[in-house]
Amino acid sequence: MGFTLLIDKTELSLHLNDKKWAVVDCRFSLDDVERGRRDYLKAHIPGAVYAHLDEDLSGKKIPGKTGRHPLPEMTSLAVTLSAWGIDADTQVVVYDDATGTMAARLWWLLQWLGHSNVAVLDGGWMAWIRSGQTARSGRESRPPAHFEPNEISGAYVTTAQIQELRNDPRYVILDARSGPRFRGEVEPIDPVAGHIPGAISVPCEENVTPEGKFHPPEILRRRFENLMKAISPENVICYCGSGVTAAHTILAIALAGLGRPRLYAGSWSEWITDAARPIATGTS
Repeated sequence: MGFTLLIDKTELSLHLNDKKWAVVDCRFSLDDVERGRRDYLKAHIPGAVYAHLDEDLSGKKIPGKTGRHPLPEMTSLAVTLSAWGIDADTQVVVYDDATGTMAARLWWLLQWLGHSNVAVLDGGWMAWIRSGQTARSGRESRPPAHFEPNEISGAYVTTAQIQELRNDPRYVILDARSGPRFRGEVEPIDPVAGHIPGAISVPCEENVTPEGKFHPPEILRRRFENLMKAISPENVICYCGSGVTAAHTILAIALAGLGRPRLYAGSWSEWITDAARPIATGTS
């Protein structure tokens, strides 16, 4: 059994020369989509390959139909993972410089495709650098492998399902965006502000400490168990702006020992593509 949730910098440092370990740098900025790649080329964890959110970890965006970061096609993602030297026997470690909010996307994608041995580096790039670990510059690659996807059925839900389930008391919908975005007070990214009616606000930034590491499991458990209302994990659905940072909350709930919720893959940016869908503002 490998690392399936988090890994710390000390443990990772022991495996940098292990050919069966793959490190993937997921740094990305919505404000400057090339900044993460530039930062990677300047300095990264030795041996790491780079994953671009738009190019590698998302599918084709269809205006007026999909959200900003639709899921990639499984076959396309499998080709990408194979090119990164990842197969069934590979331990994958993903990291970013945003408390895991970008890296959790690849963590979730690999879990979705049946690859459980993937972990987020706790504290990410900043923890690595602060501890004085080594870094390298330039582009790196790994010998190609063959990744065979084995989809976990039901890992995500569609907009049509959200429309059906949002009023069902057997389900809970959690919104991982910031409180002001949930309440509709601000909307810096999408053209419409607010949230899905009935959703509960659980900002993903509260999953981590001020140093950017995940809170201990017992703290996360106290945060989420009351919100989940003893509902089975498969009936808990997480969303955000485009289906990226919601994976961070799914990871936090898994760390709390409360199971694996499902992802609303299209999230808010897909929900608002149809003006007929209801929108709520405020705290409820």
